[in-house]
Amino acid sequence: MPARTGEQYLEGLQDGREVWLDGQRVADVAEHPDLRRAARSVAALFDLQQAEPSTFLMADPHTGEPVNVNHLIPRSPADLTRRHVAIERVATETVGLLGRSPDYLNVTLAGFAGRCDVWAMNGNDRGAANLVAYQKECARRDLALTHAIVNPTVDKSVPEVEAGGGEVVLHKVADTSNGIVVSGARALATLAPFADEIFIYPGQPIPKDANRYALVFSIPLKTPGLKILCRDSYSDKGDRHDHPFSSRFDEQDAVVIFDDVEVPRDRIFLDGDTEVYNKVMTTGWVANVMQQTTIRALAKLDFAYELVTCMVEAVKAGNPSTWEMLGEVWSYAELTRAALCAAEAGAHEYGNGVWFCDERPFRALRPTLPRWFPRINEIIKLLGAHSLLATPTAAELAEPALRGLIDRYYAGAGALGADERTRIFRTAWDFAGSALGGRNELYERFYLASAARTYQIAHFAAQADRKGQPSLLDRVLASDGDLL
Repeated sequence: MPARTGEQYLEGLQDGREVWLDGQRVADVAEHPDLRRAARSVAALFDLQQAEPSTFLMADPHTGEPVNVNHLIPRSPADLTRRHVAIERVATETVGLLGRSPDYLNVTLAGFAGRCDVWAMNGNDRGAANLVAYQKECARRDLALTHAIVNPTVDKSVPEVEAGGGEVVLHKVADTSNGIVVSGARALATLAPFADEIFIYPGQPIPKDANRYALVFSIPLKTPGLKILCRDSYSDKGDRHDHPFSSRFDEQDAVVIFDDVEVPRDRIFLDGDTEVYNKVMTTGWVANVMQQTTIRALAKLDFAYELVTCMVEAVKAGNPSTWEMLGEVWSYAELTRAALCAAEAGAHEYGNGVWFCDERPFRALRPTLPRWFPRINEIIKLLGAHSLLATPTAAELAEPALRGLIDRYYAGAGALGADERTRIFRTAWDFAGSALGGRNELYERFYLASAARTYQIAHFAAQADRKGQPSLLDRVLASDGDLL
C-alpha cells in the first residue's frame, strides 16, 4: 500500500483494539466523542501528504510507490534538508501541539534502521535484519506508530526492574515456537489510541544482568492481550472558536499493559542483550530525532511569540516590563532557530553511511526547552491576567440579546472588535491554561527526559568531546606572563 489518505487511516483504526477510557472500553476510536476530533486531526496529516506530494512524498526505492519523506534514511545533507521541509510543514499545520505526530517515530525508526550495524552487535544479526525490514514495511504501509519507553513508577527506592517483585516492568515470560511472550507495563504511550502499532525500544539504561527486560519489538495495537488505558480526555466537544486547540489536538497519553502478549519472531529486534539495549540510544539517536523535535518546538515558539504580541497590542498594554517579556519569548524562539541551523550546518556521517545533524546544539536544547515552555505559559498568564477568563463564548456572541452589550464591554483598543479580542484571549487560554494547556506544559517538561538528567548527559558528553583538544584553561594556568 502506498501513502494513505485520511479516510484509509481512519478505517485502519477500526480493528478491535482494546482501548479503555473513563472505565469503559472504546468500541470505535474514530467515532468516540472524546477521541474522534483528535483522530481526524491526525487523519488530516495523511490528507496533507496527498495534497502536497512535492513536499511529503518520494518514490520507494524498491517498489517505486509514493511513501512519506519522513521515512527517508538520511545519507547526505540534502536528505536532511528534504526531511526538514516535510517536518516543518507538519509542525506549522499543528502549531507544534501534536508532540507525537507520526513523523516523530518515522524519523526515529529510519535512524535506527540506518544504524543497523549497532543493532547487529553481539550476534544480533537477525534482530537487526528484522528492524530494517520493519522500517521498510512501515514506509510502504504508511503506518502511524506510538511508543512507550517509560517504566511504571512503583518504588523509587529500588531499581525499576525490581519493583513489584520484578513483574511490573515489561519483561519476557517465555519463548514460543512463533516468538516470545511478554508481560508488564509501559508508559506513556502518547498517540496510542490513534496509532496502528506500538514500537517498544529503550528508554533509560538497565542493569547488565537484567536480560529479560532488554526487549525491543513492535506489534499491532490490536494484538490480543494488549490493553491501552487512556488518561482523562482533555478534548473539548465545543466550538472551535471557543477551544481552538482542545477541540482538535488532544493526542492522548496511555499506559500500555501487556497481559501475556505474544510477539512474532519477525517483529523482535532485540531479545535479552543488555549491552546492545544500552548502546543503541547513544549512537546518533539524539542527533537524528532532535531535528524533528526542534522543528516542532520552533513552530510552537514562533506561534507563542505572535500570540503574546497580539495579546499586548489588543489592549495597548505596552510598558517596559511587558516589552521585556515579549523579548524573552522572542529570544527563546531565536535561540532555538540558531541551534537548529547550527546542528544542520554541522551534519556529518555517523557510521554505516548515515548522516545526522551535529548533536552538540541539540544537547544544549534538550534541557533548556523544557524550562522555556513553562516560562512562556507563565508569561501568557501574566500578560493576560483576568482577560484570559473574561471571554464570551461563540454562543453568547451569536445571541442577539447579548450582542450589543458584548460589543460595548468586550472590545479591544482602537478599532479591535469584541469578536477579534475574544478569539485572541480564548486562544491564549487554551494554549496555556486549559486542561490541554496544562497537559502540554507537563508534557514539554519531560518530553525528552527531565532537564536535570539531560544537563548531566550534556556535561559528560562535552567532556568526552573535549578529550585531546587544546585547553585554554591549561594555557592560562601554565602562563607566567601575557598570553599574546
